[in-house]
Amino acid sequence: MIYPIRYYGDPILRQKARPVTQFDDDLKQLAQDMLETLYDASGIGLAAPQIGIPKRLFIAIHTASNETKEAPEVDAPEIDENSLSPEEKRKLWGVVEELIMVNPEILSREGVQYGADGCLSLPGVWVDEIRRDDLIRVRYQDLEGELFERSFSGRFSHVIQHEYDHLEGILFFDRLDNKEKFMKKNRQELADIQREAKYRLKELKRR
Repeated sequence: MIYPIRYYGDPILRQKARPVTQFDDDLKQLAQDMLETLYDASGIGLAAPQIGIPKRLFIAIHTASNETKEAPEVDAPEIDENSLSPEEKRKLWGVVEELIMVNPEILSREGVQYGADGCLSLPGVWVDEIRRDDLIRVRYQDLEGELFERSFSGRFSHVIQHEYDHLEGILFFDRLDNKEKFMKKNRQELADIQREAKYRLKELKRR
């Protein structure tokens, strides 16, 4: 099942997600649906709140190139990614891991990195450089409830931090030193996205 993405302006994106307490077939199905939704939207990360489910669960895709697919592509304009199947996208992007994290907790942070950032919940809006921690250590559970600890660095660390923020009700532009400048520069785009968010909520209520 492919879920509609919740857009900026939807209140659920500003709520802190609740811990997952049941590790059952419903959770596995949710993760599978999220994966389908993620590839359909050509994203590399998706958190449960972005599809209207306030649970502490997200998916982060690790690619060989570590390049984000949430920002517009400028080096391969001839490829229409929307027409590709999930398997074709996996091959094109060089996917090496589809990491599902349940109830993640960032235990430690080291170093600094700067990289491009965008979001499926804010289509067409991105920043060239945003500050993130370089090395992080994360404790999380898998879909069976088994506990893990892993360290991540570089671009994949950036992606994980972006998705983790969604579970805290934080959007990427909240991390900017000059958030006001960003809001002013993208005023029209943000207003359009908020209008679309309201429309989508009305449509969901009608179902």
